[in-house]
Amino acid sequence: MEWLTAPFEAAFVQRALWGGILVSAICAPAGTWVVLRGMAFLGDAMSHGLLPGVAIAALFGGNLLVGAVASAAVMTAGVTVLGRAPRLSQDTGVGLLFVGMLSLGVIIVSRSQSFAVDLTGFLFGDVLAVREGDLLLLAVALVAALAVTALGHRAFLALAFDPRKARTLGLRPRLAHAVLLGLLGLAIVASFHIVGTLLVLGLLIAPPAAALPWARGVRGVMALAALLGAAATFAGLLLSWHLETAAGATVSALAVALFFLSHAGSALRHRRLRRHHDAIEHKHPEGSLRRIP
Repeated sequence: MEWLTAPFEAAFVQRALWGGILVSAICAPAGTWVVLRGMAFLGDAMSHGLLPGVAIAALFGGNLLVGAVASAAVMTAGVTVLGRAPRLSQDTGVGLLFVGMLSLGVIIVSRSQSFAVDLTGFLFGDVLAVREGDLLLLAVALVAALAVTALGHRAFLALAFDPRKARTLGLRPRLAHAVLLGLLGLAIVASFHIVGTLLVLGLLIAPPAAALPWARGVRGVMALAALLGAAATFAGLLLSWHLETAAGATVSALAVALFFLSHAGSALRHRRLRRHHDAIEHKHPEGSLRRIP
């Protein structure tokens, strides 16, 4: 039992645990829509697109969070504008923004004397360095994310499954898409300084994807994704403490492992149900036929 509780007696590990739980709750709503709409590449591009703003803030001694927000706003506006170009696919526009913003960020960071340190911190974060002020910011971001999710649920739902119907119902799909991009940006900005941009996708995509085969309805996916992310955070911090591995990477790796375990379990369940159904039909073939009076 001591092996299980000893790491969390340290105050900085407790803060890391609460930070990871809050990040999981923030990422669950945005990540669910990302998974349902097949926007994983966009999420990756958005996370890396934060680099120029963060780099400028670091270079001039400013607030990294403010720089990240500015870059997220530029990425959101760019994706929205390029998405309306008639002869340009969304993937092409996102790819160009991704490469352009990442290259610009590396150029800016290369002007700094602490290039390697700055870039490593941006890419991988430091979940064990979470402060009480960070927890407060994450709590505010969670409230904002839940508010946007609740207010935009109907429009997001229609946008995910039938954009034409969303337009017919007067739900303004273009505006809904822009708001959804803002929700995604909020989740990434709130999370990148905890687990880093390379690892934020682990908590953004893996828990909702793992929850998908087991939950009923979109809200169920979000709730289960938040629980799975929290479980990955707890187990990841526990393992990283005892194995002396990078905490953020361990958390993200476990989140991805949960995805593979979930889908393996789902496939096994469907196989058993199929065998059970086939056995019933083989034993009572007349039960599957409709009797004619």
